[in-house]
This record gives sequence, structure tokens and C-alpha cells, in this order.
Amino acid sequence: MTYFYYKSNSWSDAKVSLKTNDQIPEETKKVWELYAKKKNWRIVQLPNGYYQTEWQDGNKAWNAITRRETIDGAEKAIDSSIEHYKKKLKLSEGPIVVKTFK
Repeated sequence: MTYFYYKSNSWSDAKVSLKTNDQIPEETKKVWELYAKKKNWRIVQLPNGYYQTEWQDGNKAWNAITRRETIDGAEKAIDSSIEHYKKKLKLSEGPIVVKTFK
């Protein structure tokens, strides 16, 4: 069995402009930056034979995130998490213009 741990937050405030990144707290962005660096991740083998992915927070404590049956599966989970948080950081900078019209 595979376990997932996801923490989600939502920010909704009608007074906040979509053009600013003020709606995402700096503390949240700092955590995303930690998630986005592979050096903050590790894989440990559990007594039951599963592999657990963990990430290191700013206090140097290791936090369990997911469990996988194989090392490859655990590393893929880490890589996909890193890509996810890199995208979140990029989008937190504000809207990206993808096309303009004349």
C-alpha cells in the first residue's frame, strides 16, 4: 500500500489583485523552495521493505512524505514533487503572458 501526504492551502481574498504575489505568504514560498531542491530529500528503507521519501526542513529535521515499494518509485516521487514545487514557485511570481493581440 502506498501512502501519500499532501498539505494544501488556499488563499482567497477579493481585495487581493491577481497581478500581485502578495496572496502567497513568504513562509509558504520558503517551504516550496526547500521542496524544490533535491539536496533536501532522501530515501530510507523501512523494516517492512518499503522505501520512504523524506525531506529536510529548515530546522534540519527529516519529515516523512511518501512510501513506495521500490527505490525507483521513491525517486520518481521525489522528482515529480520537485517539478511540482518549481512550477508553483514560478507561478507565484505572477501571471505569465502567453499571447498578446493587436
